[in-house]
Amino acid sequence: MRGCRLVKLRIVGTSGSGKSRLAGEVARRTGLPRLELDEVFWDADWEFRNLDEARALVRAFADAHPEGWIVDGNWTTRLDGLLDPGTPGGADRYVWLDPSRPILMGRVIRRTLWRGIRRTELWHGNRENPANWFRNDPQVNIMLWAWTQHATTRERMRAREAAGVPVVRLSTRRETDVWLAGLPAEPPPSDGLNLSG
Repeated sequence: MRGCRLVKLRIVGTSGSGKSRLAGEVARRTGLPRLELDEVFWDADWEFRNLDEARALVRAFADAHPEGWIVDGNWTTRLDGLLDPGTPGGADRYVWLDPSRPILMGRVIRRTLWRGIRRTELWHGNRENPANWFRNDPQVNIMLWAWTQHATTRERMRAREAAGVPVVRLSTRRETDVWLAGLPAEPPPSDGLNLSG
């Protein structure tokens, strides 16, 4: 893929693909500010934050960091195009984490069990509820959500690629490590970073 001057990245992928981990690594390496969309769109008690308020928070973050940013998370419907590549103030490109379904499911199961057993706080006091692990509703069972969304996410991202939207697709940890190693290990200059894959 040809090099391109970039400073704004949307890191996307199915739940458990490693979005938050990669976003943290990119932010530490480059000095770019990071926004985690789960923290924006979720409120206490696993309620959705008011949509206008959530979108205003996303816009405010992007406006406050015109020099560049990293945003991780999908929330495609609730964002409604906000921050998409090609939109005013949007990302320069997607970084799409696309592990195989078996790898993805191993990760999401381990993560979910670990968070549930340890009662890890996620956002706004929310924690994994072990009772949800046995529910047959992907809206509350994150493992079932990851299973059902894997193909949906692939279809959506492949359509974006086919439409010419800039996408860096990373399917393995090795590909991700190689891409990450190519990033500058310092805060970005005012005219951008080379973050192409």
